[in-house]
Amino acid sequence: MKQTVDKFRSSLPGTAKAERDIVALGVAVAAIILFVGTGGTIMHKIVRSSLGLGPQPDSALTATVLLNIALLIFGWRRYSDLHQEVAERRRAEERANQLAAMDPLTGSLNRRSGGPAIDKLLEDARASRREVALLMVDLDKFKQINDLNGHKMGDAVLVEIARRIGELLPSEGILARIGGDEFVCALPYDARDSGDIDRLALQLIASVSAPINAYEMQLEAAVSIGMASSGEHFDATEPDAEALIHHADMAMYHAKKHGRNRYFWFEPAMERELRHRNDLETGIRRGIPAGEFVPFYEQQIDLETGELVGFEMLARWQSPVFGLVNPDTFIPIAEEIDQIGALSESLIRQALDDAKEWHQKLTLSVNVSPMQMRDPWFAQKLLRLLIESGFPPSRLEVEITESCLHENLGAVRAMVTSLKNQGIRISLDDFGTGYSSLSQLRALPFDRLKIDRSFVSELANEGMGHELVEAIVSLGRDLSLPMTAEGVESHEILAKLRSFGQLKGQGYLYGFPEDAIATRARLARLDLLVNGKPGVEPTPVGETKDENETADRKAG
Repeated sequence: MKQTVDKFRSSLPGTAKAERDIVALGVAVAAIILFVGTGGTIMHKIVRSSLGLGPQPDSALTATVLLNIALLIFGWRRYSDLHQEVAERRRAEERANQLAAMDPLTGSLNRRSGGPAIDKLLEDARASRREVALLMVDLDKFKQINDLNGHKMGDAVLVEIARRIGELLPSEGILARIGGDEFVCALPYDARDSGDIDRLALQLIASVSAPINAYEMQLEAAVSIGMASSGEHFDATEPDAEALIHHADMAMYHAKKHGRNRYFWFEPAMERELRHRNDLETGIRRGIPAGEFVPFYEQQIDLETGELVGFEMLARWQSPVFGLVNPDTFIPIAEEIDQIGALSESLIRQALDDAKEWHQKLTLSVNVSPMQMRDPWFAQKLLRLLIESGFPPSRLEVEITESCLHENLGAVRAMVTSLKNQGIRISLDDFGTGYSSLSQLRALPFDRLKIDRSFVSELANEGMGHELVEAIVSLGRDLSLPMTAEGVESHEILAKLRSFGQLKGQGYLYGFPEDAIATRARLARLDLLVNGKPGVEPTPVGETKDENETADRKAG
């Protein structure tokens, strides 16, 4: 990488021969000519007179010679000073050009200079009948590193990552930082053997994954890599740096979508996928203020008595362009484009207004994204929504996923405590799918545990499913925490859950999630809008299911 940087510096403007002050130089030359012309006839007389060996020369000629000497000294001094000033200015301009072309943090090229350098590499590679591979390297979850450890640590991570990448690149390779946590690598290779580039990508992933030590801390990073070749997918056109970066960027997004910490070569299908993704992003940004995202409600039942005790709010996107969009599709995108907070707030506001009409015995459960748990103002935002709607905090239950406990336990504890101080109940969702310890469960004041549907569904099969759910229920009982089972989808599962004792349950056995109008009609039939004993009999699962049944992600 250093050779690439030095080569780029040598091509910067300002390295031509120094400018010269012609006027000052002309004065000095004229003074020299005049001195030669007059000094030859008078100078020896002045020397002899000063030694007392001859008469004093003509005073006018003597004055002319002295003036000549003064002009010569002045002209040369002026020329020397101006020459030095121009040289310093040239060095300053060269340094400014270098700073404009280099990334000041990592010392690699930046976006402004990276493109021309890659274009030059493409030109040289074509002349030598080689291809150029471009690798888009993006750090996974770098924002989380900054948020949890500070920007100073984040900068140290970027510097170390750039150093590791640079060490793996060949001498003719190019490294440029084109974004906050995005690097571009370009290098020529023999088109007959692209395996070298695959090996380089694997080496990059392994190198970046090694622990990073800085400021008495140790962090681990990971990267997603997208790769593109100048010899593929460009038809008859000659690709430039911008085209290669565009293809590699799409491949990098594909790597992130498929689990991160891996690499993919660009394929044309990725471009169609990315266009659809961009359309979804635009639709989400437009759809939130337009009210296209609406809450649906899934019944929660006391399994022992069969009574309806509350609802869990689920997210649905009723898009005029895409139709009813699967939550598994739009929620991850909303999180990535930092719209999950606005989406969640909109859904909770609608749900609180709907739930005000329900019987006071019915609770409302809402899910929050791990990103919202990192928002220090989330508790205050939720309190504001409760005040605006007039909904009692004691009837609201906030569900957080088990994965939140591994990001920043201290921040989660502070958030949970703040919510409970407002009278809101807290449940741990998807219990058993993560790695929470007993100490974490004791340290956080949860009010309820929710058994993930993946465990509950195993009750329908012979094997360890029964023992596993029984163990989870026993753990919750030992911790004095009520439990809710998700995924109650058959009478067989219901019967086995009832054998474990007092539990709440929810699932398609009791009906599919419904919008606010259908939910209100259901409650009206049960006389649960004002008064009445909540109760509903389970109904068999029908053949036609909600299209979101198998992938029901939750927001709120």
